[in-house]
Amino acid sequence: MNPFMVLIGAALVNNYVLTQFLGMCPFFGVSNKTETALGMGFAVLFVMTLASAITHPFYHYILVPLNAGYLQTVVFILIIASLVQFVEMFLKKSFRALYASLGIFLPMITTNCAIFGVTLINVKDPHSFTEAVVNSAGAGIGFLLALLLLAGVREKSDNNPDIPEIFKGFPLALFSAGLMSIALMGFQGLIKF
Repeated sequence: MNPFMVLIGAALVNNYVLTQFLGMCPFFGVSNKTETALGMGFAVLFVMTLASAITHPFYHYILVPLNAGYLQTVVFILIIASLVQFVEMFLKKSFRALYASLGIFLPMITTNCAIFGVTLINVKDPHSFTEAVVNSAGAGIGFLLALLLLAGVREKSDNNPDIPEIFKGFPLALFSAGLMSIALMGFQGLIKF
């Protein structure tokens, strides 16, 4: 399959956050500010792409030949946790403000079901290594785009006096995410894997 179509399909058509509803905790938890959303989005993009680049060959060349496919959950979580530790150490050393603003949500990338789900989907579906990495990058880009869109909406709505107080905050975030989800679900069927 064309790698560009896989990338577009994962980012927009089959957006794992807005159409598969994976990774909702950091999606809602970090989308208060655009800067924080951007940092979390890039962290997830990096971890998701690298995790698939490591787990795909590990599964196909080590676990499957050893008939140890049942260990994929444990192995994948260990790989993802190691990558998150690397990202956390890098951010703590290089970008202290971003590290502090991400707070508890940065270590939660380890158990982010979007990252784990994408790695499982990549080994379950008949993806080649290239398709798996491109699919993961597209999924990370889709997560980043959804996070930035929601952060933009939340920042604008927090300062808008026309929005009733009862709808501000999380209720408006849920409503906005629902509308974004409906918009992306309109693309379903255009690109199939």
